[in-house]
Amino acid sequence: MDVNIEPSWKAYLNAEFDKPYFQQLIQFVKQEYQQNTCYPKGKDIFSAFDHCPFQETKVVIIGQDPYHGPGQANGLCFSVKEGIPHPPSLVNIFKEIKTDVAKPYPTSGNLERWADQGVLLLNATLTVRAHQAGSHQNKGWETFTDAVIKTVSAELDGVVFLLWGGFAKKKSALIDKSKHHILTSGHPSPLSANRGLWFGNNHFSKTNALLHRMGKPAIDW
Repeated sequence: MDVNIEPSWKAYLNAEFDKPYFQQLIQFVKQEYQQNTCYPKGKDIFSAFDHCPFQETKVVIIGQDPYHGPGQANGLCFSVKEGIPHPPSLVNIFKEIKTDVAKPYPTSGNLERWADQGVLLLNATLTVRAHQAGSHQNKGWETFTDAVIKTVSAELDGVVFLLWGGFAKKKSALIDKSKHHILTSGHPSPLSANRGLWFGNNHFSKTNALLHRMGKPAIDW
């Protein structure tokens, strides 16, 4: 199956695209987009990969589901399009960055600027029906994105994985801890952050310290 994804990723993921589960997934997604309003736009489904070529991947952040409100999702986890109000989790991410690395709170919630520096912003499920959180879960996306994580783990070295919240932490089982770095904390959602599980994790300065130690450029958060 020919999937319109960034070429460097296609070389590693081609085998997944030909598996029965993926072909069934694509049929489901096509039908959903024809019959319902779904997010992100079709051209943005693989945007996380398009902005972050395989060999340039230095950091992986794992989310769960795209935003399901109008105009929010742009194919990168936690990210929203230009001019869209920042959702609560993104607000808390930016607050932590401000205290951790002294970056002013940004006007734009579009995280393509991170992806372009080698941060793979990967949702476990890449599509969603409007106003129905989790509506495209357990249809095959998780099998695909687990394969992505395994491939990054197997083929690259010294990647920093940021696992926020219980769902993301489970993905640590897919990662070779002998050659990669895993930082975990609570989720940036208000529920978790207000219980003291997010703020003060210093993941952004810790990530840059790890990258520096490996001789890789820091991320401009």
